Amino acid sequence: MKTIPYILIAIRFILAPIIILLAYFKGKVSGFFILSLMYFGLLTDIFDGIIARKVGVSSEKLRRLDSQTDLVFWLSLGFAVYFLNPDLIKDEWIGILLILSMEALCYIISILKFKKETCTHAFLSKMWGISLLIAFTYLIGFQEAGWAFYLTVILGFIAHIDVILIILILPKWQYDVPSSYHAWRIRKGKSIEKTVLFN
Repeated sequence: MKTIPYILIAIRFILAPIIILLAYFKGKVSGFFILSLMYFGLLTDIFDGIIARKVGVSSEKLRRLDSQTDLVFWLSLGFAVYFLNPDLIKDEWIGILLILSMEALCYIISILKFKKETCTHAFLSKMWGISLLIAFTYLIGFQEAGWAFYLTVILGFIAHIDVILIILILPKWQYDVPSSYHAWRIRKGKSIEKTVLFN
């Protein structure tokens, strides 16, 4: 059981190049297979953390590996959209640039302050992940951006602001911090409640 979280993370990492290749070669059913892999990847992302916490192997190493794999996985879907329909990316480049810039800013601030990348797994980031799922379903499945894309840009901006606040508030680097409010409690020396399902 203790190796299952690592296996799930490895599966998600392997899915990334498969998704890119499926999109690059643009088969007739590429979109369907990519969406299937995306939903399967999300399941591995949900259960790796839950299982890790349940069996007591949720370590800094595992959570950092999980975060970096998430980044690779979602970026692969972004490249998939570009290969399948580059006009969608070109038409919505402002929103995409905003989110990529916010993601980079989180990494820069965390590395400057703690010499480590961010690894908060915050609640708002989890909600943003769900909105990404919906947005990519529209982008890949229906070849359109629409409300789902704009929702994920807005929620992504808010989630990244929360992560930046967490980084700035925390007195020392820590993984699995649910929100900037929880970071404030940690800074004040107060305890935060942890759950098997979320953190």
